[in-house]
Amino acid sequence: MPAEAAPVALLDFARRWAHTTFGVRASEPQPLAAGAWSQAFALTIDGAEAVLRIGTHGADFAKDELAARFAGPDLPVPPVRARGVVDGRHYALSARAYGVGLDDLSAADVALTLPSLLTTLDAVGRIDVADSAGYGIWTPNGQGPYGSWAEALLAIGSETARVPGWRAALADSGIGLGPVEAGLAALAALAPYLPDERRMIHGDLLSRNVLAAGGTVTAVLDWGNALYGDSLYDAAWLVYWWPWYPQWRGTDIYAELLAHWHAAGPLPVHLRERLHAYLIHIGLDAIAYCAFQRRWDEVRSHVDIVVALADSAPDEIVLNPPMIGPP
Repeated sequence: MPAEAAPVALLDFARRWAHTTFGVRASEPQPLAAGAWSQAFALTIDGAEAVLRIGTHGADFAKDELAARFAGPDLPVPPVRARGVVDGRHYALSARAYGVGLDDLSAADVALTLPSLLTTLDAVGRIDVADSAGYGIWTPNGQGPYGSWAEALLAIGSETARVPGWRAALADSGIGLGPVEAGLAALAALAPYLPDERRMIHGDLLSRNVLAAGGTVTAVLDWGNALYGDSLYDAAWLVYWWPWYPQWRGTDIYAELLAHWHAAGPLPVHLRERLHAYLIHIGLDAIAYCAFQRRWDEVRSHVDIVVALADSAPDEIVLNPPMIGPP
């Protein structure tokens, strides 16, 4: 992952934590990538390479620790060695994984990596969730907050503690809530096609949360958005975001997914309706988050996508269309 400038306060915290916890056994922390909710630092402890993450949401780190239990040859997840909270800051210490973020791969490299990535998606969907319950984004105790998958998806119209105030911001922006309501109505109309099955979903496969090297996925990181529901959602995530990476537009990700599913057996039932619903949901989620962040150009791009999807039947819209991504 590329190094980024870390806020001075977080860098100072990382240095104090490493010195207090390990003394001379730990090297000087060096900034790695920063996400929306945490900052990562590289260091060595007793000569072993590690990553220290600092953030405000300890539940995300707890979910990473649980996800590491599901790791296997097709699903590499770095183990969490320690986690806790000091001075109001949550931290997690993990083994370091190497690779290039999926977002940063060239067209040739992403094409080389696709078979491994799709195998990884299958592995996520096969995770045993029998000891858990509910749908939607699950908490570290393994419980999802909703009684059905459709209910979990339609809740996207409501605000959350992590992303507050977006409805008022959108209403005041001149864009208004009309596109959101149109998307929610279209999503509700597709609810009868959604399956009752409950599987694991990573829910955030880009933003450098997948690392790859030599055509193989080397790590699946950041399980904070992981949820229970239809595992096709992760495929829809790739379809939705693919056009936002200009270097990838020569690869038809939907065609690649179809070939992958055909090779495994019959296509999933109501495939287009399910993917259509998830594309709408992902767009609504992006509108909410970008409105919360006051990133209005991005809000407008996602509004255009959601409106186009809401106005189209699943069989009328071409998935992965470059014209609905940003210029």
